[in-house]
Parts: sequence; C-alpha cells; structure tokens
Amino acid sequence: MAVTFRGPVRQWRDDKPGGLAVVDIPNELVRDLGGRRQTRVTGNLNGADFTGSTMLVAGGGLCVGVSRAALKAADAAVGDEVELIIAPATTTAS
Repeated sequence: MAVTFRGPVRQWRDDKPGGLAVVDIPNELVRDLGGRRQTRVTGNLNGADFTGSTMLVAGGGLCVGVSRAALKAADAAVGDEVELIIAPATTTAS
C-alpha cells in the first residue's frame, strides 16, 4: 500500500553535516508500510522517481533515508519540505 505525506528533510545526525538525510514518516502511516522495521521502499520524492529504505528512529519513530542524488533529482535540500509517495518495494524471483 502506498502512502503519501509531506515533511522536512533533516540530517540523520546533527553532528555530521553533509551526512545522511532523512524524512520522518508520520506515526499513523507506519503500519501501512509494514510496521516499525527497516524496509526497502520505492515511489517518488517531489515527483521524481525514488528508492530508499526506512530506518528506526530512537524513541519509536520511523524515517526514510534520502540520498543526495534523490534530493538533486527532486530539486530539494536539507531543510526543505518535500512530498513523498512511497510503498514497500516488490521483489521478483529469478
């Protein structure tokens, strides 16, 4: 099931500028993405194709990692509010 939400892009660690960027997933959408666990996701970020992974956040949250390439494709940066439409990635057996 795909979920749609908006949120600010933030640094994963404030003490590591230029490191991993993430967007927090609203708590009410976590179950729709398979629960609070690491999951590969696909969809779009500000309309640009997107692939990433969800990650656990201390204190009970969930976020999705956003690469520099994805931010560039979406014309976004850390501090910007973005729109994400994501769903668990599907895999096919070969």
